[in-house]
Amino acid sequence: MKKIIIIAILAAFAIGADAQLKKVYNDEINPIEQIDKALVQAQQQGKFVICQVGGNWCPWCLRFADFITSEEEIAKLVNDNFVYIHVSYNPHKSVDPARDQAMLKRLGNPGRFGYPVFVVLDSEGRVIHIQDSSFLEEGKSYNKDKVMRFFNGWTPNAVNPK
Repeated sequence: MKKIIIIAILAAFAIGADAQLKKVYNDEINPIEQIDKALVQAQQQGKFVICQVGGNWCPWCLRFADFITSEEEIAKLVNDNFVYIHVSYNPHKSVDPARDQAMLKRLGNPGRFGYPVFVVLDSEGRVIHIQDSSFLEEGKSYNKDKVMRFFNGWTPNAVNPK
């Protein structure tokens, strides 16, 4: 009985820890318009777009958002090279299934890798990479070196060296 109680307490603590993470996805935004606006900004700034596809329902999505903003080196790398957007998608509950399917098709159907999934778009909106987030995980978080390698490998300068 004590083991069951301890397991229940640990599970509640783990769920509570994820509940404290900042919600970064906005379900009210049309994801196709969101991507279009990010592309305009990327073109103006000479950056690429990274779409972090997932939702506030996804603990790993929120953990990644927290991870990259709390690690200064990663945050600077992202800010210097990418327009980074959180594209809200819930595979279990869609507000507009046709729109969501069009968005997923535009992004190369990234959901096959699970969530979060990262889609790198060049400044013209072409999908140049889809990153499975599981390769960046470590324990209940993410590995800084792997995340840095991912971002460094897909900067505009890495893809199109001058």
